[in-house]
Amino acid sequence: MDLLHSWGVELVVHLQTKYSRYEGLFNLASTVADLHTTFFCWFPIWFHLRRDTGLRLIWVAVVGDWLNLVLKWVLFGERPYWWVHETHFYGAEPAPSLQQFPITCETGPGSPSGHAMGAAGVWYVMVTALLTIASEKKCPLLYKLLHMNLWILMGLVELVVCMSRVYVAAHFPHQVIAGVITGVLVAEAVSKVKWIYSASMKKYFFVTLFLTSFAMGFYLLLKAVGVDLLWTMEKAQKWCVRAEWVHMDTTPFASLLRNMGTLFGLGLGLHSPLYNGTKKQNTSATFKMGCIIVSLFFLQLLDGWTFSSENHMTFYFLSFSKSVVALLIPTTLVPWALCWICKKKREDKNL
Repeated sequence: MDLLHSWGVELVVHLQTKYSRYEGLFNLASTVADLHTTFFCWFPIWFHLRRDTGLRLIWVAVVGDWLNLVLKWVLFGERPYWWVHETHFYGAEPAPSLQQFPITCETGPGSPSGHAMGAAGVWYVMVTALLTIASEKKCPLLYKLLHMNLWILMGLVELVVCMSRVYVAAHFPHQVIAGVITGVLVAEAVSKVKWIYSASMKKYFFVTLFLTSFAMGFYLLLKAVGVDLLWTMEKAQKWCVRAEWVHMDTTPFASLLRNMGTLFGLGLGLHSPLYNGTKKQNTSATFKMGCIIVSLFFLQLLDGWTFSSENHMTFYFLSFSKSVVALLIPTTLVPWALCWICKKKREDKNL
């Protein structure tokens, strides 16, 4: 693996040397590829435009990120920014010098890349949804045009995301390639499961419980036999050039609870009496656009809510709660509030 890692480090150095002028683009790509963008941006839009696509986005993102966590615990992938300091591959020669950035110092294992995997799954869902819409228009020319261009667009997006993760020295090339392949496979597999569109609250609860219990049980089992699955925390804290760049929200457990909160929040939102009372009342394009705009506004406000990571249990609980609320806003709270406002206006007009 050292030889493969050394080739990856050479590519990191090449990108940082020859493509430094694209640093802003690479940082943007990494930010957009984070599943945070899916939960706080893509989901509200798709949920109100095409409900089933919105649900599929969440299931693909959550299941994919959960699988990514388990795979990272199994594969024990290194990250370039700490590997160059600890390897003996270079012997007496000086190790290559890698730049670090505020988004470099992730605290979990490196393989497969979560950003590449998440972006591949999410974009696969969105591209296939757009192609389905095009096919419903009964226009073969439009479908052929979109079919080619959308897949090319997805390929370019994935290329930039992969380059960005290598550029910031967070991943080796083979890790981002593995992430893309795994992300597409997860999206295709989840897309074939039909019950996710009509799952009961009971099923949401038990799926959330199972995924959480499996991950925690796997962690405790390996810990019992002497395997430290949090071995990367020490490396991140030791080799990150700035301590403030090591963020608690990149730890495996923070990611797990954030995703479980998202899935549980989706179940609560879809089975809330408020949602059931509004889903058939307003289907106009104006109402849908209003829900999208207002949801995005309140989600940005929620996104600004940050909390201290000094107490880990409190941090994890608040991360879970924030994720639950982030799904309740677009699914239930905003549609109900707009319905109530519209109802009041109609009553005032009738007086």
